[in-house]
Amino acid sequence: MSLPQPFQYQGSKRALAPLILKYLPANTRRLIEPFCGSAAVSIAAAAHGRAKEFWLNDFNKPLSELLTAMVNSPKELSGFYEELWREDHEDALEHYYQVRESFNRNHDPRLLLYLLARCVKGAVRYNGEGLFNQSPDKRRLGTQPKTMRKNIAVISALLKGRTMVTSISYEDVLANVRPDDVVYMDPPYQGVCGERDSRYFAGISFDGFVAELEKLNEDSVRYFVSYDGRLGSRIYGKPLPSHLNLTLVEIEAGRSSQATLLGRNEMTVESLYLSPALAEEMEASPKVHRRRHAEQMQLMDSRPPYGKKTKISKRIS
Repeated sequence: MSLPQPFQYQGSKRALAPLILKYLPANTRRLIEPFCGSAAVSIAAAAHGRAKEFWLNDFNKPLSELLTAMVNSPKELSGFYEELWREDHEDALEHYYQVRESFNRNHDPRLLLYLLARCVKGAVRYNGEGLFNQSPDKRRLGTQPKTMRKNIAVISALLKGRTMVTSISYEDVLANVRPDDVVYMDPPYQGVCGERDSRYFAGISFDGFVAELEKLNEDSVRYFVSYDGRLGSRIYGKPLPSHLNLTLVEIEAGRSSQATLLGRNEMTVESLYLSPALAEEMEASPKVHRRRHAEQMQLMDSRPPYGKKTKISKRIS
């Protein structure tokens, strides 16, 4: 099934969502994304019937408001985008800058949709004053209105009537998790942004995040986290501490554009951590998913089990 993409968003897990969903329990009552971004995992879960309800949250308020409009007012949002988008605009670059200036004045989420569709790599970037400052992609004019309308309509059909969208701190979201919820977290990678991330105006504290995971463990909450990663032998970010007793699944996400440009055979690998409660329910063990075998899960062969000690056989599952 081809999943709709509401807008390009750097770091989106859209391509990896089918694999991530392998660790989502069947018939999940509610899936929560405290750092939802483009909501790729929830959209995939809805498309595959893996969860009944959804809670999308992002501290970036215009982004959360955009998702709300996408779910609840698809026709109005699509119509606004079509009026704003101009293929034959006399100066497409100047048009982009005008829209960006307007967005920075009024924070209209509908303008953000155009900026995301048109900016470089779909990368949300804000300066120290909280102003959107990403440049336009000079090679393209953004998603065609017809395609955008179709994508928004599908997303609305998948999520409308069973989705709550908020813009609060992730700590407040986690404080309201119910026992039958499953939480998927894709926070800003501390290996890249440290304590500051321009997508969220402020990054998150590593120690604070670990403390929140400890609380979730105490309450036996089922959660999984995309957090750090590596490129070849270079590790980005400090791994989550072993005392959390998490199960690590590594996902080969392909070669980076830079590695491809330089002719290097370096694979980008992303880490997915499963909470003790989730790993036990899914009977999960440390694994690595290799791209050369589509949808095939192989046991980790180069790195030791993470967190809890799990007996590893040589059988390919």
